[in-house]
Amino acid sequence: MAEDANAISEDDQETEKESGSIKETLATIVLAILIALGVRTVAYEPFNIPSGSMKPTLLVGDYLFVSKASYGYSRHSLPFSLPLISGRIFFEEPKRGDVMVFKLPTDNKTDYIKRIIGLPGDTVQLKDSILYINAKPVPRKKVDDFVEPQGANSYARSSRYLETLPGGKKHYILEVSENSIFDNTPVYKVPAGHYFAMGDNRDRSRDSRFLDDVGFIPKENLVGRAEFLFFSVDGSVWKFWEWAKSLRLERFFEGIE
Repeated sequence: MAEDANAISEDDQETEKESGSIKETLATIVLAILIALGVRTVAYEPFNIPSGSMKPTLLVGDYLFVSKASYGYSRHSLPFSLPLISGRIFFEEPKRGDVMVFKLPTDNKTDYIKRIIGLPGDTVQLKDSILYINAKPVPRKKVDDFVEPQGANSYARSSRYLETLPGGKKHYILEVSENSIFDNTPVYKVPAGHYFAMGDNRDRSRDSRFLDDVGFIPKENLVGRAEFLFFSVDGSVWKFWEWAKSLRLERFFEGIE
């Protein structure tokens, strides 16, 4: 009987050890998730580029980190935009020329990435593709043509310009046409507490020029400033067997200007 009692006791001890091991594993997983959510909320959040509206600065298949602390925090800094923060805290004013991620004002849930062109109180207009800020033309100079493959033996060309914003920020833009409906606009007056954003691919970007679709960006909708790329692939990220020819290694850990 004593031997049986000892056997039962040893079995109980093994069960307790297994139960403790499972609890420790679950606790480690929960802690790792909480740390990841914390980093994502207060420090950096990864995003990927699904469209060409920010070419040539950002390409389809680019993966980047966005600094969440750059403009302070709002409810859109939190997962699922949980309404736990009223307004914006620790706010720092964005700079003209920043590439920013924001929640689309018309639905408050879709992530967009564009460049800040207009600050509160500015006027913005395009005339024959020339950008005017506060009634002054923004200097730009033609650099070269941006050439992209469009299927077998077919290529698309866009004019690439170096644009210099007020304050000295320089960045590249693309122009397919000089006088499309995208290139001639009314004068936009940026309201207080809002920003005017545009894509660098000027003729192929849905941005603040389209008031019913995007419009002015409230400061509460800012998610963060795009800082640097950490991965880039010309094709499907899941087709790892094609990475030898599809990875754009020269873009890894490249800063975003």
